[in-house]
Formats: sequence, C-alpha cells, structure tokens
Amino acid sequence: MTRSKRMQPVAQVAESRQQEAARLLGERQRVLDEQLRRLDQLQEYRGEYARKFEDGAGWTGLNVREYRVFLARLNQAIEEQAARVERVRADLEQSRGHWTRCRVHRDAVDKAVDRLQADERRQEDRREQAENDELGQRPRRREP
Repeated sequence: MTRSKRMQPVAQVAESRQQEAARLLGERQRVLDEQLRRLDQLQEYRGEYARKFEDGAGWTGLNVREYRVFLARLNQAIEEQAARVERVRADLEQSRGHWTRCRVHRDAVDKAVDRLQADERRQEDRREQAENDELGQRPRRREP
C-alpha cells in the first residue's frame, strides 16, 4: 500500500472534523441571528409602548405607575436579551476559531497527501523511464 493511500483515513478524519465544525458554526450563527431578532423585537415593542404613552392623554397616576413598572420589566428583559446575545456571539467566535483550526489542519493533511502522490508519480515515471532505457540498451535481434 502506498504512503498516500495510508494517509487517506487521516485525510477523511480531518475532512469530517472540518465539516462538523462548519455545521456547528452554522448552527451557532443561526442561534445568534434568532437572538438578535428577539432583541430587536423587544426594543421595537419598547419604542411602540413609549410612543403610545407619550401620545396618550388622560393618564391617571395608577396608569403612569403601571407604565413605569412595565417599562422597567421590559428594560430588564432587553438587558437580559442583550447579555444572551453577547454569550451567543462569544460561542460563535469560539466556533469560528475551531472551524478555522480544523480547516487549516485539513488543508495541511491534503497538501501532505498531494505531495506524497506527486512523489509516487515521479517514482513511477522514473521506474518506467528506467525500464524503457533498459529495453533501449538491449541488443536487437535480427530476423533472418
């Protein structure tokens, strides 16, 4: 078995690891996008609610108090969501780094396999050339 063939399982493992890292990276990106959408929704809702309060006339003291309590809860939810976004963003960056390392490793293994295959082709070419040279050196028999 040639050295390049013996390296094929290593190349397959490197490829598999890189693909899994890419899948995880994509999943983390999807989660981040989802969390950012939720944050945007909360912020939009807070803006709409604030506009309604500003436009509203005849608010009683009880309504103002309820508004402030609700707004405080909404602001807390926005802060929690923003913190969640940052955690997910950190996870995404960690996954990106892992994917990059896996890709670099896979590329290095692929280059090693390519070099081995090129060496094997050169050796085969030399062997064939030596055979041809040997055949060319043999005295030819004349046919009567």
